[in-house]
Amino acid sequence: MKELIFLVEESPEGGYTARALEHAIITEADSYEEVKAAVKEAVECHFEDELPKIVRLHFVKEEVFSIGA
Repeated sequence: MKELIFLVEESPEGGYTARALEHAIITEADSYEEVKAAVKEAVECHFEDELPKIVRLHFVKEEVFSIGA
């Protein structure tokens, strides 16, 4: 496998949730450094023999705000 992409979002309770696209891998952590380590560990567990060459973390930040009144 060449590349594995994770969608990383801030959790409403705090920390981050990371979900792999096209694979059943999900993990969470309290900080940016911890989520990177958690993703690495989850990938190593999921792909024991053939690890992807690249793991991409795609951060998504949702922001809601009001305009006017």
